[in-house]
Amino acid sequence: MPYFIGMDGGGTKTHCVVTDELKNILYECRGGHSNFLMFGVDTVTETIISLLKESRDALKFSFDQVESVVLGTTGAGRRNDAERLENNVIARLKEENIVLKRFRVESDARIALEAAFPGMSGSIIIAGTGSIMFGKDAEGRVYRVGGFGRHIGDEGSGTMIGKKGLIAVARALDLRGEPTLISELVKSKIKVDSVSDLITEIYTNNFDIASAAPVVIEAAEKGDAAAQKILDEESSNLVIHISAMMKQMKTDTLRVSFIGGVITNDNHFSRLLMEKIKNELPGVEVVVSENSPAFGAVIMAMELVVHN
Repeated sequence: MPYFIGMDGGGTKTHCVVTDELKNILYECRGGHSNFLMFGVDTVTETIISLLKESRDALKFSFDQVESVVLGTTGAGRRNDAERLENNVIARLKEENIVLKRFRVESDARIALEAAFPGMSGSIIIAGTGSIMFGKDAEGRVYRVGGFGRHIGDEGSGTMIGKKGLIAVARALDLRGEPTLISELVKSKIKVDSVSDLITEIYTNNFDIASAAPVVIEAAEKGDAAAQKILDEESSNLVIHISAMMKQMKTDTLRVSFIGGVITNDNHFSRLLMEKIKNELPGVEVVVSENSPAFGAVIMAMELVVHN
């Protein structure tokens, strides 16, 4: 029996799915993180190999029965970076006399796109720690909007919402801005004794700016004007992403699937975004993906066999 393996990796865990040639899921397992830009290619290589071996042992197959393996992971958007991990995994497996027929590393966004719209046109917008949008037309051409990182991009993301929220806190602290509920919520939710301590935390302890996003959303839900203004701005930025994607794809209609806690959870921000899409982009249909990103990697693994 031929086997196909798809993996979805990120900064906290990696999800592995094994299927047969009919896309029936035979086994699933989870392992450690696979963001190789953060944790290094050697650490991530061991995660991948561990999941491959666990799958083999569970299903009692040999690796020459595996037709193709695709890993989609954070940080693999640039082909040169993806190839570094590919080459490391192949070399490490060779040390154990294991040869994979096909192994490819893709971005986590690319496998998520395939999971949401297998063999059809559509788009995904990711708004978690960062933000990016990918689209695919009926001919399989892939388009991209955003994804330029926290320094010059990530509009509509948890990082941008959190950053603007903390700016509002700083402005309120020295009276450049109006008082905001975000200040009090930051102290209680992020567990610092004072706003001044928060400033120290941000610049000395690798503070996760995106962790402040839920605080901003909560403040907005409670009627805070500063928080509501931030969410209004950032939801509009995601609408601009979608509009730009429609321009690139030269279409008046588009299906969009959401990914990332900032917009998939039911909250003030996600409701605001849905309302703006409905009012400003009537040709857009928001759909819920029925497949996991790891299953999207399986689909790409099968396509790899067809094209190679």
